Amino acid sequence: MNDPHDSSIDALLRQHFDGPVADAGFSDRVMRQLPARRHARRWQLPLGILAGLGACLWSLSSTPLIRAGWQDWMRGSLSSAAVIMLLTLMGMSLMASWWALAENE
Repeated sequence: MNDPHDSSIDALLRQHFDGPVADAGFSDRVMRQLPARRHARRWQLPLGILAGLGACLWSLSSTPLIRAGWQDWMRGSLSSAAVIMLLTLMGMSLMASWWALAENE
């Protein structure tokens, strides 16, 4: 995410900038010697989400509220424990989706 002041700073710099700084071709030589940009690995995000979900489920499996919510949900009963568990899962999935979209930009 960009700072809202970046555009005003950018405009100010462009007003007072006379052009490229003379560096005897140094910048061009450096840019030619840089390695090619690596492609993003697409498997890391889903693997990270699955690992985080697994760690959360493993750590919360002994919690009575989660266990009761899971049992109630599997029986088809929406108790307060089941609703809390479902809202927690929904919130975690929304945060993971928001993070994935933020990283994609």
